[in-house]
Amino acid sequence: MKTAPSLEHILFLDIETVPEASSFDQLKPTTQALYAAKTAYKRKQDDLRAEDYYPQAGIWAEFGKIICISVGYLTHIGGKRQFRVRSFSGDEKELLLGFSDLLNTYFSEPIHRLCAHNGKEFDFPFIARRILKHQLALPKLLQLMGKKPWEVPHVDTLELCI
Repeated sequence: MKTAPSLEHILFLDIETVPEASSFDQLKPTTQALYAAKTAYKRKQDDLRAEDYYPQAGIWAEFGKIICISVGYLTHIGGKRQFRVRSFSGDEKELLLGFSDLLNTYFSEPIHRLCAHNGKEFDFPFIARRILKHQLALPKLLQLMGKKPWEVPHVDTLELCI
């Protein structure tokens, strides 16, 4: 049976995303075509054009970007347990570098976990794809290739039962 990780070994996080460009017209024609193809199944339901559906682009890492990653973690300072919070914002590549540095420096051991609500389906893959898009190295906690679901070091509050 799996044992619960210590709270001090968990990095809690949430990301905020938006479409990569301000408007559909600012996308390259090939990107417009890819977006139209990606969203065709959804737009049929509402009979929308691709450009009308573009405000939803932030939900796909291929067409969106991260504007903020906020993290929280428990630590002991002066014998007292404290919850520390930090946010990374601004230029996406720079915020990803800062976030990766935090993971590589303080959350890189096998005992560490990432935790988010719907993180396994959204936050963690989105962050990993954006890191790869910027040709940055994936931190250890996001290197999941070849792992079985029970080997993934993430906690998803969506999966927790009451």
